[in-house]
Amino acid sequence: MKADITIPKVENVFLAAIQEWNDEFMEKVWYVYLVNDSDYDLDSVMVVSKAFGTIDGEMKKTSLLRHAFVKVPTVSAVKVEMVEKSVLALNNEFMVTYFIGNTLYDKKFTFRKNTINERATEEVPHLWVNGVIVR
Repeated sequence: MKADITIPKVENVFLAAIQEWNDEFMEKVWYVYLVNDSDYDLDSVMVVSKAFGTIDGEMKKTSLLRHAFVKVPTVSAVKVEMVEKSVLALNNEFMVTYFIGNTLYDKKFTFRKNTINERATEEVPHLWVNGVIVR
C-alpha cells in the first residue's frame, strides 16, 4: 500500500527573504516571499512558520504562524510575513503546502540561524531585488 503513494518533488517554488523599508519601525526589515517560478498556478497554498533555536544557552521557540493564499499565479511572488529582527538568530522554518491540479505538494524550507543577512543576498528571480533564497 505504501508503494502506491507517490510524493511529488517540489520544483521551481522557493522562499526569499528581502529587506525592505518599514515606515512603522522606521528601518529596513526582512520580509519572506513565496516565489512561484513554475509554469503552473499554485492553488490552496498554506504556509506555516516558526522559529526555534538556542540563544545564550537557552532554548527559544516562537508561536506557529499560518498564512493562506487562494492562488499564487505562475511566475509571481507573494509576501508571506515579516521576520522580526530578534528571531534572525534562530532557525526560521516554513512549511509550504499547495496543489497543482489534484496533486498535493509539500516542502519544508529553513533559513538557518544568522543566514538572513545582507552579505548572503543574491538577485531574486521575478522580484529583481537582492534577497536570501532558500530552495
